[in-house]
Amino acid sequence: MNEMAHYPSSLLSEDLPGSDLIAAGLSDLGNGKATAAALATSMAAPRLRALGLDVPLAGSTEASHALYDLLASDDPRSAHSRYNAITRRIASFAHAAERAQTG
Repeated sequence: MNEMAHYPSSLLSEDLPGSDLIAAGLSDLGNGKATAAALATSMAAPRLRALGLDVPLAGSTEASHALYDLLASDDPRSAHSRYNAITRRIASFAHAAERAQTG
């Protein structure tokens, strides 16, 4: 079964920056996994839902803190820069998707 079938295919196109991160996050959220992609997608859930993506509810209401903690547990010295890079990718995806929808 294709897990991504219920998502607008144009939004998850490889042409949009960060679409790979969003696709992985949606899949991981759907499977109950608390990965960096899932937590980042949860952080952007309101904006992604406004775009028409069906973002599953996550267990944590503090996805931003959970994401940072996850990154810090892997490598504390690079957690801040990796956190910023991930959030920029999510914002870039949302911005590009919004532009694609409007025209």
